[in-house]
Amino acid sequence: MPNGSPVFIAFRSSTKKNVQYDDVPDYKDRLSLSENYTLSIKNARISDEKRFVCMLVTEDDVSEEPTIVKVFKQPSQPEILHQADFLETEKLQMLGECVARESYPAGNVTWYKNGKVLQPVEEVVVINLQKIVDKSTGLFTMTSSLQYMPTKEDANAKFSCIVTYYGPSGQKTIQSEPVVFDVHYPTEKVTIQVLSQSSTIKEGDNITLKCSGNGNPPPQEFLFYIPGETEGIRSSDTYVMTDVRRNATGEYKCSLTDKSMMDSTTITVHYLDLQLTPSGEVTKQIGEALPVSCTISSSRNATVFWIKDNTRMQTSPSFSSLQYQDAGNYICETTLQEVEGLKKRKTLKLIVEGKPQIKMTKKTNTNKMSKTIVCHVEGFPKPAVQWTVTGSGSIINKTEETKYVNGKFSSKIVIAPEENVTLTCIAENQLERTVTSLNVSAISIPEYDEPEDRNDDNSEKVNDQAKLIVGIVVGLLLAALVAGVVYWLYVKKSNDAKGKSEKAAAQNFPSLPRQEKHYFFSLLVLWFV
Repeated sequence: MPNGSPVFIAFRSSTKKNVQYDDVPDYKDRLSLSENYTLSIKNARISDEKRFVCMLVTEDDVSEEPTIVKVFKQPSQPEILHQADFLETEKLQMLGECVARESYPAGNVTWYKNGKVLQPVEEVVVINLQKIVDKSTGLFTMTSSLQYMPTKEDANAKFSCIVTYYGPSGQKTIQSEPVVFDVHYPTEKVTIQVLSQSSTIKEGDNITLKCSGNGNPPPQEFLFYIPGETEGIRSSDTYVMTDVRRNATGEYKCSLTDKSMMDSTTITVHYLDLQLTPSGEVTKQIGEALPVSCTISSSRNATVFWIKDNTRMQTSPSFSSLQYQDAGNYICETTLQEVEGLKKRKTLKLIVEGKPQIKMTKKTNTNKMSKTIVCHVEGFPKPAVQWTVTGSGSIINKTEETKYVNGKFSSKIVIAPEENVTLTCIAENQLERTVTSLNVSAISIPEYDEPEDRNDDNSEKVNDQAKLIVGIVVGLLLAALVAGVVYWLYVKKSNDAKGKSEKAAAQNFPSLPRQEKHYFFSLLVLWFV
């Protein structure tokens, strides 16, 4: 009993089968004594931890054997209660309390961080353990409080506690669920970033600057310093600039609101300007000169190319003497290859006008039964062509026209005239009316057939031949002039020296009189010419 005095609680005789239980309130209805003298106690209590004695009584002797009953109670899983909302570096504060309830005997509590035991360190790790017994049940509640001074590295650290207790088989442990605390620490570094979908920035883009600090919690306000501005602009962690221009190029900075810890970055706003002179629609006359320039101004080297009528040109256009084939749509285009989407182009629509020019040719067809008359026309806008017969004034409607290309085309008629006729070709556009006529012999009369057209190479060859003929004729005339001068000097000398001349002439031309000799020399000169 609690006072130390013994009391009988159960009796069983070997001869009598009944069992007798003494009236002990603590064990009422909880005892059971079997035939083999095994005593069982139901619903064990802490108060059952006592000294029990088995007494054997015979006719001759009394013997007894004691045993000590130990009672164990596993504690509940420990919990970390009264957790701190957050931890601050360089400050010793209560992290929480680890509580394990209803243990017997009392257990011990150990704190862990990331699986390692936390040992007490003065002013850094302070652990206090309390063991409180419930007088009604005799069970213990263990409460261990942890005061902790965290560092920046404790962010995301896992804190837990383990209760160690004793059971029938020895020492055992139960661990709490881990807890992670929000560790607050001051900002030590500020960083500025440019948020952009592209690695390069061009005029017209939007720029978002983001400033961040490495503290926890991070700073919510900053000062942004823009090129050209002396004072910082107070803003949240982002600052947006829309539709930026080239003058936005420069160094950007941000700092904390107390102007401490500053960071900077350089932004280049790429630009591309194109000036085409002339541009738009330009009308010029054939043969005129037209200087064309495409001037580029850019933030870095640009690529320039020309396109005419959807075909890329190998060189830039240059017009010292405009021709009809020079007309068309020209595009000067430039790009910055490293800057996505930065491209500029301007157009020049060149119109080359010209008054109608006519050249007529005729040719007798191979069947000798008809002649083909062709009116070769140049001009822009495209001239309208009309054929008439001079004299009668009748209009010839049955004509064939070639395709109008580069300001040139031809109109053709086929006739079989019974008599000589004069055909007139009339070409007219908005600039002028041009009329040219051509005499055509009757089909029965032979005549020189002119080629329909000559290309530029043939024309150059004809011109070269004409130049050669003119050179030969001029050379012959000069030679004739020299021969005449020589002859005149000869006659004069003959008159001044008659004796010698007559004697010499008589020897050379004994059968001719002197006057006949003069005629002879004249005939020689004329023959040479």
